[in-house]
Amino acid sequence: MQRRRFLQSALLGSTAALTGLPLLSAATAPPKLKITKIRYYAAPGYNKPLFNQARGIVEIQTDGGIVGIGEGGSRDMVEQLAQMIIGENPFRIEDIWQRLYRGMFYPPGREKIHAQGAIDMALWDLKGKALGVPVYELLGGATRDYIECYATGFRASKATTEEGRAQDCIKAGLRAYRIGPTGGNGTEPFDYYENAKKTIDLCKRIDAAVGGGGNWAVDLHTRFDTTEGVKICRALENLEPYFVEDIIRSENPAVYKTVRSMTTVPIAVGEQFGDRWDSNELIENRLIDYTRFTLPNTGGISEFKKLASLCETHYVGMIPHFTGPLSTAALVHTLGSSSPMRCLMELGGGEPERPAYFNEDFIQFKNGKLYLNPEPGLGVKFDPKKATLVLEVSENTKYPHPILKSPDGAIHNW
Repeated sequence: MQRRRFLQSALLGSTAALTGLPLLSAATAPPKLKITKIRYYAAPGYNKPLFNQARGIVEIQTDGGIVGIGEGGSRDMVEQLAQMIIGENPFRIEDIWQRLYRGMFYPPGREKIHAQGAIDMALWDLKGKALGVPVYELLGGATRDYIECYATGFRASKATTEEGRAQDCIKAGLRAYRIGPTGGNGTEPFDYYENAKKTIDLCKRIDAAVGGGGNWAVDLHTRFDTTEGVKICRALENLEPYFVEDIIRSENPAVYKTVRSMTTVPIAVGEQFGDRWDSNELIENRLIDYTRFTLPNTGGISEFKKLASLCETHYVGMIPHFTGPLSTAALVHTLGSSSPMRCLMELGGGEPERPAYFNEDFIQFKNGKLYLNPEPGLGVKFDPKKATLVLEVSENTKYPHPILKSPDGAIHNW
């Protein structure tokens, strides 16, 4: 026993020396760390309010001096959740997730789940930094060396045609080039019939340009009704798209029972979804081939990992939608430590964002692929001087809800 304690102490001490981070002993770290403060910063330069998805930075501070960084959520949602966990042990990540998800009377909506995802992300970053290991090691260790990527648009290309940009994308090492449907710029009426024909023609031209082989994909953006959406899918069946995304609107997932029976194209759905209860029936009934849910939208790394297991169980691949730069980095840790099922990462413009408020190497990208970052936590360092402080929470809410627990301490709905 003494020898084991000595080895633990030596290992932890070496880790602290290597990382330069304060580190408590293995036996006492979880109960002694407490959340003391949560700050929320505006993301400088982010100007896409058309998404119901904020991209702020969440900073969780502890009494041990260790800080975790997350991304996502709106001010109001982050504030409400932060007031529920001041004084809690940040190592009890799943327990905190359950408290935030179930601690209010109504289950959280998708915007609130985004905020919960930001806090959960920060907790995983914090725990990795406290233990001196990358998050993917906490999640089971690496299952792959890199994540293949596809590009939505390709900024590096100087080509003047969609076909040329697609070819440049593939030459740069990305797995696929994704296009959208024709029409829908908002200044002219959207003619379903006309744009369905034009979209089919565009897909044929892109397929010819990149030589098929799953080197392209198309997102129909929920713009079409069932008739035109299925018409497009049937026309593409003899081509080789990697996937066809959001064929029709997403409010009624059960409609994919009909869509799945009417086409054989690989179907991708889910970027507008949140936790597992939004998509479990689509996965369990094998109505889709790929999920598109992402971070922080699912409620964080904790929930995404469960969704990955659900996907593996039913042989469904994962193609997360891009959101923010830190969320992209967090997805690499999560997909990189999940089962070796097929996965693909979306990059807007064909390359990851590197905002000035994060360290340059928080995300590792080369030749069209994202690589696992071996630094502690998510590998991110945040400079608050380069962002705008919006909110600081250091006390629990004055209107707490009851937290019911079973005899063994597990949380129950109240």
